[in-house]
Amino acid sequence: MSRPQDANRSLFPFGNPFRMISPKGTKISPQLLLILHAFEATLEERLKKLIPKSKDEILSLSWMTLAMQALCESHNDIKTLITELELPVHDWDEKWIDVYLDISVKLLDICIAFSSELSRLNQGHLLLQCSLHNLGSSSSEQYVRACSSLDGWKQHIGSGNPRIEKCGSILDELLGSLDLPKVKKSAKGKVLMQAMYGVKVQTVFVCNVFAAAFSGSTKNLSDLDVADIYSWAPTFKRLQNLVNEEIRFRFSSGRFTVLNELEAVDSSVKELYPIIQGVVDTIETESLAKIVGELGRATEKLSQGLDLLTKEVDSFFQVVLTGRDALLSNLRSGATVIDSFLGGNRDVQIVN
Repeated sequence: MSRPQDANRSLFPFGNPFRMISPKGTKISPQLLLILHAFEATLEERLKKLIPKSKDEILSLSWMTLAMQALCESHNDIKTLITELELPVHDWDEKWIDVYLDISVKLLDICIAFSSELSRLNQGHLLLQCSLHNLGSSSSEQYVRACSSLDGWKQHIGSGNPRIEKCGSILDELLGSLDLPKVKKSAKGKVLMQAMYGVKVQTVFVCNVFAAAFSGSTKNLSDLDVADIYSWAPTFKRLQNLVNEEIRFRFSSGRFTVLNELEAVDSSVKELYPIIQGVVDTIETESLAKIVGELGRATEKLSQGLDLLTKEVDSFFQVVLTGRDALLSNLRSGATVIDSFLGGNRDVQIVN
């Protein structure tokens, strides 16, 4: 279900997720509180690392790679938490399982969409390489070929991606999933649900930012209103405000893209274009070589950044897929979550 896209969407259109930490009902023991506080302290530190030192770092491919790495680590921490809680699958409420399985499917779809966009952007690398090769000659015929390659690159980058366009409705549903199910009788369940809430907020934030960057629109950008009762909330709000504000500013200024490395390539292309088209009649060979060199460096940086980010998105996909498979396997066999998470390949990461 899709809702109207607002610049500042509310986080809680489907209810209040804080009911599960109400003092009413089952009390959480000091030992469980220590486990929860340690988990949330780690989450807060992870969010702090994503706060950019300057606005220029926002939506660089290196920052996006770091954000995706942080997601993998947080989802993997849920696996460790479940192990510490010794919470068997047969003790899980059906609502917890339904929510988890539903969210995991949506995350897999989003990962596929992000991977397809990164692949599309990387496909433009060949056109840039062809252009750079032709610019190595002073022949007018080679310049025409270089111009054709740059035209093809701009057209390719400017084309839309249907999978990214469909992310909006999936993200809306993820927002709804932040309304956690009630936990009445299980203290361990309360700890797990509160920890999962923090990871869900981090996940929705990162996915929203990626979708906005890839779609070229702020309609997928949400301002999540997290209550201050969570120790990590102030850090998260600071991060969200910095990133979302900068993204909205870049779009409002009419920039070609909000991705730093992609914009660097586009700037060099714009500088070269009038020269190789003959609009600029005279230019020193040294100056031309300098501009071509800048395009070459920007092209290489873009390609390397896309490759690294693609690997992290693939890693997150595997984290989600492996965790989903583990839970389904446990449901079929009646084994405990711990048995599955500790068995088999211990290098495999597990999602919440």
